[in-house]
Amino acid sequence: MLEYIGDIFHHFIDPKKRVFLGYIALSILIALLWLVFIRKKGLKSAIFKVFDKKILLSGSAISDYKMFLINRVLMLVLSPYLLTQLAVATFFYYSLLSIPLSGLISFLSDTPTFVVAVLFTFVFFTFDDFTKYWVHRWMHKWPVLWALHKVHHSAETLNPITVYRTHPLEGILFSLRGAFSQGTVISTFFFIFGDKVDLVTILGVNFLVFSFHVAGSNLRHSHIDIKYWVWLEKILISPAQHQLHHSLDERHYDKNFGAALAIWDWIFGSLHHSEDIDNLILGVEDNDFNPTSVTELYLKPLKEISDIVAESLSSFKLLNKIFKI
Repeated sequence: MLEYIGDIFHHFIDPKKRVFLGYIALSILIALLWLVFIRKKGLKSAIFKVFDKKILLSGSAISDYKMFLINRVLMLVLSPYLLTQLAVATFFYYSLLSIPLSGLISFLSDTPTFVVAVLFTFVFFTFDDFTKYWVHRWMHKWPVLWALHKVHHSAETLNPITVYRTHPLEGILFSLRGAFSQGTVISTFFFIFGDKVDLVTILGVNFLVFSFHVAGSNLRHSHIDIKYWVWLEKILISPAQHQLHHSLDERHYDKNFGAALAIWDWIFGSLHHSEDIDNLILGVEDNDFNPTSVTELYLKPLKEISDIVAESLSSFKLLNKIFKI
């Protein structure tokens, strides 16, 4: 039982996870420095701002904490049955073997090991972030997926644990996305470079992922609206930009889908720079959706998806009847 409980809370001591306590501590430090030196608040006032009870103990936040526990238990049960990056990598690797690319492989075989490691680290990170952008964007555009993703956006306050405020079906979808994107990059690099493939890591974590978390990734789900320079917000998503993504203001709808990189939003027209906004209102416009009811957070999306599917089938039957398809 103790081992199982340890598995549930393992993310807090795993540097590969955003909520690793070291990253959270650094995020708190960054928030305090921002408030004291940029916002010119006193240290005591800054501390009270960071640890605001109205945010961290709100009904919405309590729901986040409950969903963290429930989702961790569910994923521990389900993860052994999900598609893994190893399975994807193996499939693509053997598929690549049937393609006549021996000339290209021979040309690249002399690439220095360090260059391969740096290139692999960069491509692994950027392609993974690219797929996160598109899946996230589809989550907002497709009604069936929005029914799931709405659970995350129902948060009326933000804290680092809000990242776990997701419907289990969305968690499974993103797990499959990760297996596909990472497995594809791994198989391609091993096919081309063989045993030269390696990651540049710190504490066993991709150097770029580590840098992202050390720079305050947890502040994206927080009430500390740290902004970047305009030019930098075209490359990296600032905490304030992601907070706007959660805004109820129509001007912010379908903006800033990027996880770490803003460049995808910039290229595909969904970029919105941070703004000076006091008392940003967060959540979703759905009068029947209670953001503090864990039962509704899990069950209502299933009912909504069922209604969408039933309506689609009904429309198809009607068209079939009209046009005799």
